[in-house]
Amino acid sequence: MKAEVFLPDDYRPAESEPFMNERQLEYFRRKLLNWKADLMDDTKHTIEGLQDSTRNIPDVADRASEETDRALELRTRDRQRKLVAKIDAALRRIDDGEYGYCEETGEPISLKRLDARPIATLSLEAQERHERREKVHRDD
Repeated sequence: MKAEVFLPDDYRPAESEPFMNERQLEYFRRKLLNWKADLMDDTKHTIEGLQDSTRNIPDVADRASEETDRALELRTRDRQRKLVAKIDAALRRIDDGEYGYCEETGEPISLKRLDARPIATLSLEAQERHERREKVHRDD
């Protein structure tokens, strides 16, 4: 078991520190765990809401509206489920010592990018190249 890393409440990773030191890793681990907890809480509320709304609605328009809302809610939950999987993958990368490094180039991903998108696996440059290649293939 690893020793607990002290992290002040106002801590923010800084470029002046060694990249992915214990404090930065702990910062991103907590950020990811909090995000996951929020998503799981949302999911629990959705499931409760869907169970509550399985009532018989006589008006066709109201029933159609309710079904549309449910379909949208389920799509949102599916996106969140995929997001939880990405969060879990990021937590594994932290444990494996691979977090914060671009999958494509092996270069560090900027702290700003990781702070904004802690599940990022590509540096900004590699992500932009990836998106350009996707756009070219979509336009074919």
